[in-house]
Amino acid sequence: MITLRSYLKGDWREGSGDVATLVNPATEEPIGTASTKGLDLAGAVDHARKNGGPALRAMTFAERGERLKKLSKALYEIRDSLIEASILNSGTTRSDAKFDIDGATGTLAYYASLGEKLGARRTLVDGEGEALTRSPRFWGVHVKTPRLGVAVHVNAFNFPAWGLAEKAAVALLAGVPVVTKPATATALLAFRAMERIVQSEVLPDGALQMVCGGAGDLLAHLGPQDVLSFTGSGSTGAHLRGLRNVIERSVRVNVEADSLNAAVLGDDVAPGSDTYQMFVRDVAREVTQKTGQKCTATRRVFVPRALIDRVQADLAERLAEIKIGDPSLDEVRMGPVATAQQLADVRAGIGVLIDSGARAVWGSATDVKPIGVSAGKGYFVGPVLLRADQPREARAVHEHEVFGPVVTLMPHEGAQDAAELVGLGEGGLVASAYSDDRAVVETLVLGMAPFSGRVLIGSAKIAEQAISPGTVLPSCVHGGPGRAGAGEELGGLRGLDFYMQRTALQGDRAFLDKLG
Repeated sequence: MITLRSYLKGDWREGSGDVATLVNPATEEPIGTASTKGLDLAGAVDHARKNGGPALRAMTFAERGERLKKLSKALYEIRDSLIEASILNSGTTRSDAKFDIDGATGTLAYYASLGEKLGARRTLVDGEGEALTRSPRFWGVHVKTPRLGVAVHVNAFNFPAWGLAEKAAVALLAGVPVVTKPATATALLAFRAMERIVQSEVLPDGALQMVCGGAGDLLAHLGPQDVLSFTGSGSTGAHLRGLRNVIERSVRVNVEADSLNAAVLGDDVAPGSDTYQMFVRDVAREVTQKTGQKCTATRRVFVPRALIDRVQADLAERLAEIKIGDPSLDEVRMGPVATAQQLADVRAGIGVLIDSGARAVWGSATDVKPIGVSAGKGYFVGPVLLRADQPREARAVHEHEVFGPVVTLMPHEGAQDAAELVGLGEGGLVASAYSDDRAVVETLVLGMAPFSGRVLIGSAKIAEQAISPGTVLPSCVHGGPGRAGAGEELGGLRGLDFYMQRTALQGDRAFLDKLG
């Protein structure tokens, strides 16, 4: 059994009592415990403000970027041990573990390169300056400076490494210290990564701290210079936004929440074409990668009514190739969901969708025989393909996210109809449109973009080069409107805005031009 400690105020600290138990989701065997009872979380916040913040702000962007580059290398050096931690505690296959860990190191490296490009500066200029009066000397310019508080990051269970790194990379480059809290159930990977980060001695004291276990009173100590970034359920996000001190002290909050991401096949696409094959490949991958436990996974698929039977057959054929079982085995392509509660939620969620008008046309949430696992053990669920022939009547399909390997296939009557159906989800992180017809693409993009943080346009010309829709790149914004939380992360330099204050400066142009 492993005791996961928190790293606070420059030391590893162990909570007392009220422990949470971490398990191997493939075997249900306990592997570790975590607790924050008795820990001084208020002191950790104060330590970040008084020590980590000033040390980071004293550095230039280039110097902070150099620290991120070293962190990326340090984590990559223990990649294999991090993969093993992911398999053990998150139930990921080796491929899915790499997806998480390489996403973490890649994002750190990307923001390191941005720091190098920004160079020996400590502030950013936002846009062009301009004369404020008839005199060309009285000048106005907007600048962005680091906030003087702490960034608290509350991360989801599905990406322990990537979730830690993508948020921390942006905050640290902006010059803001971080207290990160991984989801307890799958915290082993984040804990191992933090051990390596501390061992590397790359960051100044107080720049990055970690809470392993419950959040306790951590959020109660946030004030007007602090920020809170949360990834998880919409209900928890709403609760955090409603905390008294968050409201009264105007704590800046970013939420990434539920997302009923959609894929649309244009009615110009012929079965068997490169664009069609790309569409089927992407949907099948998004249903099964990380056992469907991705905030960017495709949940709704809209296809021309005349093609729905063909698409159903082709998706079922793809899903049938997926081998389920012990994620440490090379032949296995999909492991269990992360926790017993997740398993129960997936099974219940399928029932909700079926009660709303969908029907199961392939797969089972209960009849699963995982490879290399003792009978009755593990939180396994097979891929499930649902179908709703009257999409506007199946309301739950557009309102309830099943966070597992489950997708609903529905017909559309053309590009405009498809875009309207996507909008029934009231906001998502990513939507994808597959078409080689410019008019179809324009209609889909204009209709889907207001409901989407990102839109991937699949076509024959990029069928073999494009990433799948669920892959988050640090250069593009990640977040979405409405149901998805109305937040925004990453996006290159755009990500720094959350951690910086934009201020209008007015004065002598010669002086202002030299700032930064």
